[in-house]
Amino acid sequence: MSDTDSFINEVTEEVRREKLYGYLRRYGWIGIACVLLLVGGAAFNEYRNAQARDAAQATGDALLTALEESDPAARAQAMAAVNGAGSAAAVALLLQAATQQEAGDNAGAATTLNALAVNPDAPEMYRDLAAFKAAILPSDDVAARKAALEALAQPGQTFRLLALEQIAYIALSAGDRDEAIAVLRQIEEDAAVTRGLRERVQTLMVALGEPLPAPVTQ
Repeated sequence: MSDTDSFINEVTEEVRREKLYGYLRRYGWIGIACVLLLVGGAAFNEYRNAQARDAAQATGDALLTALEESDPAARAQAMAAVNGAGSAAAVALLLQAATQQEAGDNAGAATTLNALAVNPDAPEMYRDLAAFKAAILPSDDVAARKAALEALAQPGQTFRLLALEQIAYIALSAGDRDEAIAVLRQIEEDAAVTRGLRERVQTLMVALGEPLPAPVTQ
């Protein structure tokens, strides 16, 4: 009886092995394909990351070379020739605009900044910064500057409080003290105001003879 049971067990195990080998022969290619896909995907990601690092390094080297130009106009031209993508390209354009402004080419700086501000491929933070910098460039068209700043001062805008600060300066330049004070008060009372901006606003309010609000006590 024991020999019979042993024989049955051996046959059963053999049948199981045959079934297992059959499954492997029939579906084993799926596992192999999955392994190849994983290995190939990892290799491709590493290649793509290496390409991105090389491109970023090349852009950085080109920017450093351009910054070595002592003449602002030549430096701006060198920066305009820098090729990049994403954040690197946005930084290159911001530096180019700053150099153009340093060279006295405010029109060129405005063109560079406005192009970056509407570039959908640039990160949103850099687009907003370009729009703000374009709005504060020196210009004889004060109304256009104020309109651009008012658009940037809308709720939810990244540089809202800084835009309001510039609007207050424009109001003071126009002799409208009341509007300037109202804007400064709006900045000072905003919960998102930074310490540095609040101190600038309060200093200006004191200079204008405007009393500061009493500190809040618990």
